[in-house]
Amino acid sequence: MTKKLWEASTKQKKNSNLFAFENYISKKLNKKFNGNYKKISDWSIKNSQEFWSCFWDFSNIKGIKGKKKIKKSKIFYKNLFLPGSKLNFGENLLSKNNNDTAITFVSENGYREQKSWKRLNLSTSKISKFLKSIKIKKGDRVAAYMPNTIETVEAFIATSSVGAIWSSCSPDFGIKGVVERFSQINPKILFITDHYFYNGKKINVFHRLDEILRSVSSIKNVVVVNYPGKKFLKNNKRFKKIKLFKWNQLMKTSYEKINFTKYDFENELAILYSSGTTGKPKCICHRAGGVLLQHKKEHQLHCDIKENDNVFYFTTCGWMMWNWLISALASKASIVLFDGSPMYKSTDLLLKIAQREKITLFGISAKYIDALRKFKPKLNYKFNLSNLKTICSTGSPLSEEGFRYVYKNIKKKVHLASISGGTDIVSCFVLGNLYQPVNVGEIQNKGLGLDVDVFNDNGKSLKNIKGELVCRNPFPSMPLKFWNDKNDNKFKKAYFNKFKNIWHHGDYAEVKGSGGFVIHGRSDTTLNPGGVRLGTAEIYAEVEKFKEIKEAIVVGQSWDNDVRVLLFIIMSKNFYLNEELLLKLKKQIRENASPRHVPSKVIVVSDIPRTKSGKIVELAVKNTIEGNKIKNKEALANPEALEQYKNLKELSN
Repeated sequence: MTKKLWEASTKQKKNSNLFAFENYISKKLNKKFNGNYKKISDWSIKNSQEFWSCFWDFSNIKGIKGKKKIKKSKIFYKNLFLPGSKLNFGENLLSKNNNDTAITFVSENGYREQKSWKRLNLSTSKISKFLKSIKIKKGDRVAAYMPNTIETVEAFIATSSVGAIWSSCSPDFGIKGVVERFSQINPKILFITDHYFYNGKKINVFHRLDEILRSVSSIKNVVVVNYPGKKFLKNNKRFKKIKLFKWNQLMKTSYEKINFTKYDFENELAILYSSGTTGKPKCICHRAGGVLLQHKKEHQLHCDIKENDNVFYFTTCGWMMWNWLISALASKASIVLFDGSPMYKSTDLLLKIAQREKITLFGISAKYIDALRKFKPKLNYKFNLSNLKTICSTGSPLSEEGFRYVYKNIKKKVHLASISGGTDIVSCFVLGNLYQPVNVGEIQNKGLGLDVDVFNDNGKSLKNIKGELVCRNPFPSMPLKFWNDKNDNKFKKAYFNKFKNIWHHGDYAEVKGSGGFVIHGRSDTTLNPGGVRLGTAEIYAEVEKFKEIKEAIVVGQSWDNDVRVLLFIIMSKNFYLNEELLLKLKKQIRENASPRHVPSKVIVVSDIPRTKSGKIVELAVKNTIEGNKIKNKEALANPEALEQYKNLKELSN
């Protein structure tokens, strides 16, 4: 069966941002790359400081570029790119000021609103003015407990424009999850929605405010934002020593043009959080210059985002892909925000939105593609997606079946870019590009400027063999620090414990001969039956082929001085696990993965624990079945799901 699923035409390649960048550096440095991605990549890694400096100029970053390209350090994460450079992140996002559409918001119930660049500038200036009036300044933390709405974007841009540090949780986080995160960073102000909707259910958020304020005493100002298209929830509650504002009132204030102060390239931009499934969430602090440079590189050179494109990513404000999406504004593209359930009243709701909004980049999770494949196995190009150039998939490895489904059912001529990175770098290590073909099951290549590789435990580079995903060279979007981390102890432990002065990402991966990458799951959830290391993704890839199975989770259980593989499955409607299906499932895993991958036990469950961003949590299941304490249940969207994994009779023999 052919590996190549799609390749850009010569015309597409020559019209791409990547081609324009290749020409730019060819003329500037008198080099020839001949449309060869590997040559460009090799050059960008070998000359990474030159690459990032050139890209600043090519992408017209608004700011003052320092004279030096890098301030070198022997310590990996202390290398500073473009030292002495100054910029304002908010100014770069407000890249236009005309009547073109900047943002479109769509809620699950069909409410839709648009905002022009002119109005986006106007609203952001009012919030910026308000933040200054309550003495929010450079380095202060601004917290948001908000859905994925235009107001949230405006609050973020305003925060970055005054040099303050943004940090957000989506409303699906419970009170404890919010407190655990925000209490570590001591924000001075909180933006909070009054309510939100999910799967048709209206959920009151404002009534959680009392407990949040009691637990996070640093908050002295609160801005309450009503859900788009809905009236304010009636509530006249007052809080001692807290100033309460309504968003609508702030919008009635007079306009004042933002005076964009230029801050250091290294100025703190945002604090994001690790999932917190193995303990208290780590507060990962990111720098403004590095994030802007990296996001613009990924958007323009890897995803070919151009002015007036319409970019969509299904995400919440609690996930790094939200930050990634909002940064598309810096490339003069407009963005589409969706809030709610992606399958409310219709399994293909997001595709309907992609058609109606003439989306050019459609970002979803691998799980969403898999769910579509099961609910709509013969979608047969039902939607008119003539504007769609790129489909991005992330969140977990995209199976070979998922790759094929996109080309057989959604669009034939489209760039399917499976991407992978993380909150740690608020960007990607491996992703797509228009110069290379899309091969089934593979992420196309490493990101430009990033010396990404796969190591064995001894630090030796591997090809076509699974190992640890690493990055050998420093890069601008390395996190600045962890908040409250004395001597960078947690930081060093997280990324530099395994290999000396080399970034260890914690993904179990493989480099193919094509230069493509396959992610086989997280390193800490790999299975070790008989001492042989196996990735969980290979089992999921086979299980996902069964229409009888809705979803699955694989874990290793310590058993009889070894590890045995356990497979928990949720059955699709009107299907049951019988002997015939069990034999068929095991046979397929044995033949297509290996005999070692075949689960010792297959157990039917009704729910699978997941994080707020929808990722399944194998470690929590493993700890539950082995009787270990779950350190942070609050990080889970559905902690009650773990109850059914306790004291299972099937696991006693």
